[in-house]
Amino acid sequence: MEKSPTTQGDHQINRKKMIELLNEDLAREYQAIIAYVVYSQVITGAEYMTIARELENHAKEELQHALRISKQIDYLGGVPTVVPKPVKMSENAKDLLKFDLDNEIETIRNYRQRIRQCEALGEFALAETLREILVQEQDHAIELATALGVPVPPIDGA
Repeated sequence: MEKSPTTQGDHQINRKKMIELLNEDLAREYQAIIAYVVYSQVITGAEYMTIARELENHAKEELQHALRISKQIDYLGGVPTVVPKPVKMSENAKDLLKFDLDNEIETIRNYRQRIRQCEALGEFALAETLREILVQEQDHAIELATALGVPVPPIDGA
């Protein structure tokens, strides 16, 4: 039996809506896997060798995130999406790192919101799973910002 909708901010949240939102998150994880795999191989220049190796590690972590999100979608009675969000490309290494940083900030913002929605729905284990993923996403943002020589952008709306 599906729980009745719960108000979260100005959104109604129920299991069906949570599945939809988690599938959006999953599509972002797929995007991140693809971006990190490709970017880690095409970034050139001595100053980017350390971050290129780190991007390979990020790809592995994003794959684990995708698996965990897929498992939760299945648990809620949904079917995981198979379509990634689009991946931006550039010949400029800084652009690629900036694309990754922007995507991580969006992902962090969404997971923060999703955690609150899970708790409002009474899905505390799912919220805990997302918290664990969020820690790694924030680490990714820090590493990318450091490689770019910029502060981590503020995460508004979260």
